[in-house]
Amino acid sequence: MALKNRNDRTLAEKAALYGVLTALAMILSYIEMLIPISIGVPGVKPGLANLVVFTALYMMKPIDAFVISIVRVILVGFTFGNLSAMLYSLAGAVLSFFMMWLCRKKNWLSRTGVSVVGGVSHNTGQLLVASVVLENAAVFVYLPALLLAGMIMGALLGILGSLIMERLPK
Repeated sequence: MALKNRNDRTLAEKAALYGVLTALAMILSYIEMLIPISIGVPGVKPGLANLVVFTALYMMKPIDAFVISIVRVILVGFTFGNLSAMLYSLAGAVLSFFMMWLCRKKNWLSRTGVSVVGGVSHNTGQLLVASVVLENAAVFVYLPALLLAGMIMGALLGILGSLIMERLPK
């Protein structure tokens, strides 16, 4: 079946693109695990894999970006992590995605702003799950540091993602 237009992909092309982007996100997740980050706050990571999801959110349909995000979290969880880590990652990924999608859909923020919302939301989602799992709201003592980390990395990834999108074919 031939393409009707540039935005209409065949099932095989779509599956291949999903696979490549999911693999790229998994590689970025693995690289992130190799980077020793010790600032005294558990859970602070660069969020490199979210660069793929962020870019997909702008260049593909939202459902495509969401599927890539969830599949990546599940595969990374089974490959490099455990069920507990997967639960935290899923919470962060889902909240982050929907907040970014909403901000993008409503045109409330620039691309960098959308990415910052994603970083902050990811950390907030993980803290919400931690407070439920541990049955203790004391984990929110980490919120200021995680919000700051989410804003900084969200801004950096938003700038990088925008630069990448400028260079990719529409």
